[in-house]
Amino acid sequence: MNHKLLEGKKGIIFGALDENSIAWKTALKIKEAGGEFTLTNAPVALRMGKINELAETCGTTVIAADATNMDDLNSLFEQSIEKLGGKLDFILHSIGMSPNVRKKKSYTNLNYDWLHKTLDISAMSFHRVMQVAYNSDAMNDWGSILALSYIAAQRVFPDYGDMADAKATLESIGRSFGYHFGAKNNVRVNTISQSPTYTTAGSGVEGFKEFFDYADKMSPLGNATAEACADYCIMMFSDLTRMVTMQNLYHDGGFSSVGMSPALLMDATATK
Repeated sequence: MNHKLLEGKKGIIFGALDENSIAWKTALKIKEAGGEFTLTNAPVALRMGKINELAETCGTTVIAADATNMDDLNSLFEQSIEKLGGKLDFILHSIGMSPNVRKKKSYTNLNYDWLHKTLDISAMSFHRVMQVAYNSDAMNDWGSILALSYIAAQRVFPDYGDMADAKATLESIGRSFGYHFGAKNNVRVNTISQSPTYTTAGSGVEGFKEFFDYADKMSPLGNATAEACADYCIMMFSDLTRMVTMQNLYHDGGFSSVGMSPALLMDATATK
């Protein structure tokens, strides 16, 4: 299907936890498309997940790195370039975590120490990753950097809590760093706003099943799957999208453009 779109390209994939994660599925698609990569996650996530299975399947290396730690990131890029035999063509940032959401803290009663952690892990880490790549000249010309976002960056979904603030910051970082990376050596930076997806992180949000069903009915194409998002990432990493940068790209079956769905109206009428 992908016609070896990434033949000869090299990169780093952050955040592949298990077979349900978008990063995991993207790694498999990159391998199929002819690309090479290293895999990375925080040490605690490596203990919880199955990333070594993915590395074996893809014939690659797992390098532990805390994305909030600059020393870890510098080492990650150095080791990746050495392992892959050259500079990078793509990076996938698929990292997000909120202690407040996990512990069901209301947005009106946040623990601010946890909020700092949410922003550092879920948003500032994107800046850190790109700052290391930028200052170490780790990216080839016309490379592509992606981060995964969600529409709660623009609209209110109360149960999404402080992750909404993190995603809004993530998207802003993508635009701002996209300018600097583009001006330096034509590297493009984008965020993908994905449908609600049954990943380990996504399904941990309170009321996720109900909202998943709601979004599926609201979207004329239905919810985009994790595998479909992986296909989209392949396109964004390929040379077919060389002039797309500093964008937040909706991959949500049309959800972001729909005001009301007849299917939902029918459901509402039926319950009266």
